[in-house]
Amino acid sequence: MTHLQHKRTALAAAALVGGLLAAPAAQANDIDLKEIALGILAAIVEGDRSYIEEHVAEDYRQHNPTVPDGRAGLLATIDLLGAQPVAPRITPRRVLRDGDLVAVHSELMLGEESVVFDLFRFEDGIAVEHWDAIQPRPATTASGRTMIDGPTAITDLDRTEANRALVVGFVTDILKDGRFERITEYIGATYHQHNPQIGDGVEGLQAFVAHLQANNISLAVTTIHNVVAEGNFVMTQSEGEVGGVPTAFYDLFRVEDGRIVEHWDILQAIPAEMAHDNGMF
Repeated sequence: MTHLQHKRTALAAAALVGGLLAAPAAQANDIDLKEIALGILAAIVEGDRSYIEEHVAEDYRQHNPTVPDGRAGLLATIDLLGAQPVAPRITPRRVLRDGDLVAVHSELMLGEESVVFDLFRFEDGIAVEHWDAIQPRPATTASGRTMIDGPTAITDLDRTEANRALVVGFVTDILKDGRFERITEYIGATYHQHNPQIGDGVEGLQAFVAHLQANNISLAVTTIHNVVAEGNFVMTQSEGEVGGVPTAFYDLFRVEDGRIVEHWDILQAIPAEMAHDNGMF
């Protein structure tokens, strides 16, 4: 086993110990797409071209705005990262699988401390499409929590579809349609917030909404593109705008007893020009 393979095996083992690779029984005998997704991320930062060539389709559809399309574009980006004076680092914290989709929530060091959501689509165990969003990690937050800390264990697999419906309802009613009076129908009495600008609880959300309204700042989701649900975690990938700027929204929710009790997110402005014609969605 090579040194890089040892590192990828260690990364996957750490994820397994932390419960990140847990999968519903229906997926237990399938190809381990979570492990492959983690392996791809490790291979990108480690410069392991052979792993990419084995697990990424030649016509890989890329949505990261700065990475060219196809497997060739990903390999070229790996070469660019390898030429950097400081090697990038990625530390996955949460990994969800929903059918052929795998979402990974990670800490990333790429010139600065950031948080990233990666979303992969697979066909027959090969990655064929990728989306992501990245946001710098601030030193302080309104809640005192970081953008990445908190629970990681996947539980309540039998409630996956109910939790999916709850979260889609919240994003639709609150973030899309602006029906803020319905917040308490979705949010639990205890609500831990990881968005750096929003405080804990329903009160924190209401204060943030009041701030936006007082300063005439628009914030709205217009389209939900993908939903990845596994047990008590649900991630939505949406498109919208903040202050008139087209924006990609990645929201991760933890659900407990039929209410949302924790939230992480990343917002990234959608650039006018990209390294491909695929858009960010």
